Amino acid sequence: MGTGDTDADPLVAAVRRGDADQVEDLLAAGADPDAADGTTGLPVLCRAISAHDQPVAEALVQGGADPLRRLPDGTTPLLRAVETGSPGLAWAVVPETALYPGPLREELLDHARRQAVTDPETELRRRTGLPGPAARTRQEDESGCGHERRTLGGLTLGDAHAAFLTALEARLRLRTPFADLLARALTRPDRHHEVWAESASVLGARLDDDTWAEATRLGHDPDPLLRLFAADVVLSTIIEDAQRHEPALQGRALTLLPWAERERDPDVLDLLLNGLTWRNGPGTDAFGLACRTHPDPRIRSWVPELLDCDEDGLRPQGLAAVLTLARDPDPDVRGHVCFWLWHYSGSEPEIGDVLVELTHDERQYTRAHAVAALARRDDPRCVAAEHRIGPLEPGTDVDALPVTAVWWYQRRQQEQKDHG
Repeated sequence: MGTGDTDADPLVAAVRRGDADQVEDLLAAGADPDAADGTTGLPVLCRAISAHDQPVAEALVQGGADPLRRLPDGTTPLLRAVETGSPGLAWAVVPETALYPGPLREELLDHARRQAVTDPETELRRRTGLPGPAARTRQEDESGCGHERRTLGGLTLGDAHAAFLTALEARLRLRTPFADLLARALTRPDRHHEVWAESASVLGARLDDDTWAEATRLGHDPDPLLRLFAADVVLSTIIEDAQRHEPALQGRALTLLPWAERERDPDVLDLLLNGLTWRNGPGTDAFGLACRTHPDPRIRSWVPELLDCDEDGLRPQGLAAVLTLARDPDPDVRGHVCFWLWHYSGSEPEIGDVLVELTHDERQYTRAHAVAALARRDDPRCVAAEHRIGPLEPGTDVDALPVTAVWWYQRRQQEQKDHG
């Protein structure tokens, strides 16, 4: 371990500031990745871990810091990362060697299993000697999935230890029973929590008859929370299968229709309709039409993707439903329908007219896709409507908006003119 005046060590200072870019630069210039923090005498990697600073911890490990270094208390930086309850941070410092068969892997697995059943607030009170309660903050990724962090007496722990364990078991090809993964998910009854999401994802990735049977059987349970988890598993299965080059289970999506027809919980139905959109077939069109007046806007939003289209476009009832939903009072429904119309290739003139209406929508996202859909249809009204998109709103992902669609339309028109 590095020694010396660590308070003056630029690497230690950069770690304390949380400056991952500076840490990378210093390591590239030859700084000791295992330098000791002057306050604790422990490697700077431990400081980054205790601060839940994933970018810095990742930079240190990639720069040569040893996550398996045995510390005075018998732990290692890796084990401390697992204790944080932040799966992303733990995976950022897991070395491949810790996953090979042997004592290190068994130590990691045993530690993860112990941590998975530890209540973070109880552990914080034990460590700090304070009565609590702990302050709570939500940590999320770009998809909205995350976990809760609890802070007491300057110490912070996340509540997603079980998510790391679930992912670790899957990585090690250990088949955790369905019931165990369900039990873990139910400790965090929120499908946007990492513990729940990891359980559903791991089960969905199995793509086997037994898992599908257990999930669909659970779909008959009177408890809507259990049905929600079951629906999440089957949706994960369908998506996982669809992403493979040779999907083998896509026909199973259609077996969800009877469940969807009897389902009354909108949260569960939302996932089932998502699953059905991956494989339209007999019955989905009629059910989609039946959902067009559902009180939950999420359910109405799925309707266009459930409708049958032939070579001439939508059938009359389907066209009427889409036009109605494009004028829905809920902005999310209008946005979803407009996005679907952006990809829709039918030539019905009514579609062009409703797209012009949507170029006046309150949301820039919807206005932009309406203009792009007009341009894709080679509808000249896109030119006059383009200015309605307006300056990009703060934080807008430019790639997410089809802001060049009109330019491409005009280019196509000019090429056609040039070629007579």
